[in-house]
Amino acid sequence: MRIYSWNVNGIRSAEKKGFNDWFKKTQPELLCLQETRAELNQVPEEIQAPEGYFCYWNACQKKKGYSGTAILSQIEPDAVEYGFGIDEFDEEGRVVQLIFPDWVLNSIYFPNGGQGEDRVDYKLRFYDAYLDNCMDWIKRGRHVVTLGDFNTCHQEIDIARPKENSGISGFLPVERAWIDKFIAAGFEDSFRLMHPNLADSYTWWSNRANSRERNVGWRIDYAFVDSALKSYVTDASIYPEVQGSDHCPISVDLELPFPPIDTSKDESF
Repeated sequence: MRIYSWNVNGIRSAEKKGFNDWFKKTQPELLCLQETRAELNQVPEEIQAPEGYFCYWNACQKKKGYSGTAILSQIEPDAVEYGFGIDEFDEEGRVVQLIFPDWVLNSIYFPNGGQGEDRVDYKLRFYDAYLDNCMDWIKRGRHVVTLGDFNTCHQEIDIARPKENSGISGFLPVERAWIDKFIAAGFEDSFRLMHPNLADSYTWWSNRANSRERNVGWRIDYAFVDSALKSYVTDASIYPEVQGSDHCPISVDLELPFPPIDTSKDESF
């Protein structure tokens, strides 16, 4: 099973730049989208509900044309959630969760902390709410798979200019430390699992100074799985050649069926 994720930086804009051609060519079994920036009635009809897909869109309720997430799936879930049940985080439309019998798929657009200290604080609290949600699903016997824009580079290998950006949100020590915390809690960065030392592999480039052409980028889009699925990850990829957004798509390949989670004891998640 291959799951794709893409921050499209506006689904209407991406549609004009070839999104639908890419979608038809790729025919993803599961596709997570972030920063859709549209109400459902503004999503191009051909993308809103393609034939053969179950489609779930979550728009920002706080500000039109901002944030937003979606999942397009060839597999019908048992249920769908649109957040963590916490108003201050759910109102920005940053989460879609598909609940399957033994696992949960998250498409998440994590906050950007670049608007000041208050927004960094919001971002960190959102991170913690997400981790609590992950742990709750695992305690209930479901694996957790998350794809999305985490808006943070974890290590120096994940960013082209680490020293120049050490004081910029997205590479702040406190943000990077949270990803350490998340991994310590029992989650795996699938790309680093498959490509531990692969450098110059980025998923976002500034629109300024020909950054993409020069590959001066950041790896801020991730596919995380809980540690019990570590041996079930068979590949993880980044597709920098795909245009249409300032981000590029990523994917993770997972082998099915997943192992059961033993909820009778305290797992090391």
